[in-house]
Amino acid sequence: MSRITTRLDRRTALGAAGAALVGLAADPAAAEPDRGATLFPLAQTTIPVTGLAQAFPVRRIYCIGRNYAAHAREMGSDPAREPPFFFQKPADAIQVVEPGTVADHPYPSLTKNYHHELELVAVLKSGGRDIPKDRALDHVYGYATGLDMTRRDLQRGMGDQKKPWEVGKSFDRSAPITPILPASTLGHPARGRIRLAVNGTVRQDADLSDMIWSVAEQIANLSEAFELKAGDVIYSGTPENVGPVVRGDVLLGTIDGLPPLSIRIV
Repeated sequence: MSRITTRLDRRTALGAAGAALVGLAADPAAAEPDRGATLFPLAQTTIPVTGLAQAFPVRRIYCIGRNYAAHAREMGSDPAREPPFFFQKPADAIQVVEPGTVADHPYPSLTKNYHHELELVAVLKSGGRDIPKDRALDHVYGYATGLDMTRRDLQRGMGDQKKPWEVGKSFDRSAPITPILPASTLGHPARGRIRLAVNGTVRQDADLSDMIWSVAEQIANLSEAFELKAGDVIYSGTPENVGPVVRGDVLLGTIDGLPPLSIRIV
């Protein structure tokens, strides 16, 4: 090959490389890798819906604390003075419990004082910011029966140290729940019996009307702090007489009009 041919080949290659660099500068996106794909698949937490093949996808789980006056008092608070406060659980804390079954529920690590808290659960089909109370229920898709299981010793221990107490609330399978009953079927329950028995002995027994903050008020308050969205789940508080459970205990929670929830601590 002659020197002239070699020079021409080099010039051609350099020209092509230069053109490519100019093209990249003109179109920066061309230099970026495709960001649409994920490194690995991640499961979407869902809750079944009664009567439907489609499931409800979970975005976030919000929980209100001390929302029944008697429970607030047993936890050492004054319900007449305390504004609503909330905490969160991870979406994958959900444990779906089918009606008519007794689901095995593992006693969690680290605790020696594991408590039950039966709650009405509301799930949202839409959301927004600064939602007015009188429009809040328009965003509710449906309701379910749920348990906010709590490592009480860890919660209290962290509270005593003025530290966040997520370790007492936000652990694996800490949010057992039944399938959702749509509000189009149930309506929006403002009253009705909420009752939990352990090994057949009633522990919690109250009425939804005993809530300090209604579901509508909870949605309105939450939307002042967060932009609520479809897929959000709200555990609406528990009545008094929360208490410990141990391995072998069978819990049965019922709320008027909703599927019952039963678990066995294993």
